[in-house]
Amino acid sequence: MIEIIPAIDLIDGKCVRLAQGDFSRATVYSDDPAETAKHFESAGVTRLHIVDLDGAKNGRVTNLPVLERIAQETDLIIDFGGGIKTNEDIKAVFDAGAAIANVGSIAVKDPVRLQGWLDRYGNERILLGADVRGESIAIDGWQTPTDLDVIPFLRTWMAKGLGQAFVTDIARDGMSKGPAVGLYQKIVAALPDLNLTASGGVATEQDISELKKTGCKGVIIGRSIYEGKIDLANVLKHAD
Repeated sequence: MIEIIPAIDLIDGKCVRLAQGDFSRATVYSDDPAETAKHFESAGVTRLHIVDLDGAKNGRVTNLPVLERIAQETDLIIDFGGGIKTNEDIKAVFDAGAAIANVGSIAVKDPVRLQGWLDRYGNERILLGADVRGESIAIDGWQTPTDLDVIPFLRTWMAKGLGQAFVTDIARDGMSKGPAVGLYQKIVAALPDLNLTASGGVATEQDISELKKTGCKGVIIGRSIYEGKIDLANVLKHAD
């Protein structure tokens, strides 16, 4: 089984998608993310991935009112990230209705704080987002490269208690040219106990089938749902 997780990326309270993480290449798909979330729920989705792109870019959580509304008006399990830097930030995200905080840059910039969150909230409520170019981690909303390789990076965090992560191939994200199947195969082979979610590039139902074979436990899908290339109800039926 592979869990189907639609993505809502937020800029100025609107539902958008970027091409390869480029803020100048944003396409607005909805002015009402809560209605979009309700549509996903009515199709049978139970989980939602929300990224506060304003927060990721500016370093502070920005779109909490959108999270609050979606949490109030749906029963979706929401993971939310973007700009979560402080203890107050993560508490605010949970208080606003997120079940899971998805974090990325802080794993590189402030590992002590992230360790504290894992210890305090448990690994079921912390989702590490590893964004990669090639196989190297990028941070700050994909804007800053690092020399950290993704598999050792994830292995280090698993040793500290991490249980779940999503890995996004930035070059493929928002491009609908297919996911990085080979990369996910390598990660699952190296780290079989990691609950791994694939993200980026999913364009067809066949892509989802290929990801299921890799051992990924979930797949985050954005543009191809919004543009009608993937029928949510149909892929949910076959996700098992």
